[in-house]
Amino acid sequence: MKLKTYVWPAIGLAAVCFSGWLLYHELRYTSLDDVWESLTLIRPYQWALSALSAVVAYFALAGYDHIALLHLRRHVSWLFVTICSFTTYALAHSIGGSVLSGAVVRYRAYGSRGLSAQEVGILVGICSLTFVVAVVFLTGLVLVIHPNLLERFADLRGLPLSKSAGIVMLLAVAAYVFGSWLQLRPLKIGKFELHYPALPIVARQLIIGPLEILAAAAIIYFALPGVENPGYLTVLGVFLVSFSAALLSHAPGGLGVLEVVFIAGLSDMDPASVMAALLVFRLFYLIIPLMLAILVVLGFERSQLANG
Repeated sequence: MKLKTYVWPAIGLAAVCFSGWLLYHELRYTSLDDVWESLTLIRPYQWALSALSAVVAYFALAGYDHIALLHLRRHVSWLFVTICSFTTYALAHSIGGSVLSGAVVRYRAYGSRGLSAQEVGILVGICSLTFVVAVVFLTGLVLVIHPNLLERFADLRGLPLSKSAGIVMLLAVAAYVFGSWLQLRPLKIGKFELHYPALPIVARQLIIGPLEILAAAAIIYFALPGVENPGYLTVLGVFLVSFSAALLSHAPGGLGVLEVVFIAGLSDMDPASVMAALLVFRLFYLIIPLMLAILVVLGFERSQLANG
């Protein structure tokens, strides 16, 4: 086995250990009873709204695959794409290394529908691009509207870095849209051609991508107590930072990383309440989808064996 095979898992494990140590220090004065009490204080309508937000998020994630297939001009049934996307993201979010694990699941699924390895690679690339564009776009908007957000993570008082960074991000998205409007020539690497997404594709990316992130952040927002709740925009901004950090860490499910960054971003709130909201997020966005995804994979493989 090559050394690079172990690099990302090792990084993910190191991130989990380091985040666990930081989380211990953040929560050393918070007991499990405190977290449990915060969970019991979440009202039924809050549970329902968080669950609904998770459903919306996963339907939006299915839109990522639909956009990529539209770019490839390949037709696959809506139901199959939705189930494949749900399974892919449910497994990738929990396993870690979303791009690699997502590519494996998609290749197995879409290969059965006639897509080549190259087409699956482009599909994964377009899905990743949709997410990145959405993160940059929303982060730019949040920093412009709420320039004090980054002060929750570092002392930047008196420095116009947040708003400036937000403007740069929005200009980057505008440049991406402009490039689509110009209909730039495809990038050729040997026999491989990567076509710039057409303007209708980019328009869909700027709708579906942000919708997924907005819904995912809403899971946590609705689970937080109303009295201390800093507002959806702040929760969204902290979510963008923490979820991005969790993905970059390659820690399985962003374990520990998500919690540490979120508690730091909402330091003015009771840590037990924040942990309770994050547990709700993990339940609806990670645990339940993972259990369902495993059932889908087992059913798919069983059908392939029966047909093959």
